[in-house]
Amino acid sequence: MKAVIPYKKTSAKSRLSPVLTREEREEFVELMLNQVIDTLKEAGIGTIDILSPSMYGLESMTKANVLLDKNDLNEALNRYLEQAEEPVMIVMADLPLLSPDHVKGITSTKEDVCIVPGKGGGTNVLFIKSPSGYRVRYYGSSFLTHCSIAEKTGQNVEIYDSFLAGIDIDEPEDLVELLIHGSGAAKAYISKKFRLDISRGRVRLAPV
Repeated sequence: MKAVIPYKKTSAKSRLSPVLTREEREEFVELMLNQVIDTLKEAGIGTIDILSPSMYGLESMTKANVLLDKNDLNEALNRYLEQAEEPVMIVMADLPLLSPDHVKGITSTKEDVCIVPGKGGGTNVLFIKSPSGYRVRYYGSSFLTHCSIAEKTGQNVEIYDSFLAGIDIDEPEDLVELLIHGSGAAKAYISKKFRLDISRGRVRLAPV
């Protein structure tokens, strides 16, 4: 069993640009990547690959293998799956609330495929026991798409329903969830820049 993390640091997380500069966003995504790698290692995943279009920000990476592929996300991942000879877990790099227990729960599925849905119809984690017979299609409502792909290829699916594993950090309001529920370097970085504002009912993000 191995894990692959798609990753791009250059001008990352543009939807966070209202609250973080480009340099801050790039620093932040690198922290989240390393936190996801540590989580996978703690869960016992022995082989971790980073699939990236460039080496930017990965020059000194020693905790995982770096594989370069300049193709778009789906083409790069499908090429990776074609060559895989063991179960593969595809994990997004922006999941700082993912825990080792989540990873163990996902990989212990009795079904052929296990999917962690993200908010808005996305796919945060996709665990495939027979990866060479599966093709991914991210973007849009990829969760529904990935369920459909499994069905069409005769593979049974488990939906791993988790609030924390389902939170990917894309929008400024997602940083609120990180400050409330998170730990580690990603939370520490955001905590230096923002605090929680509970003065108007719903918890919001406010500058420190």
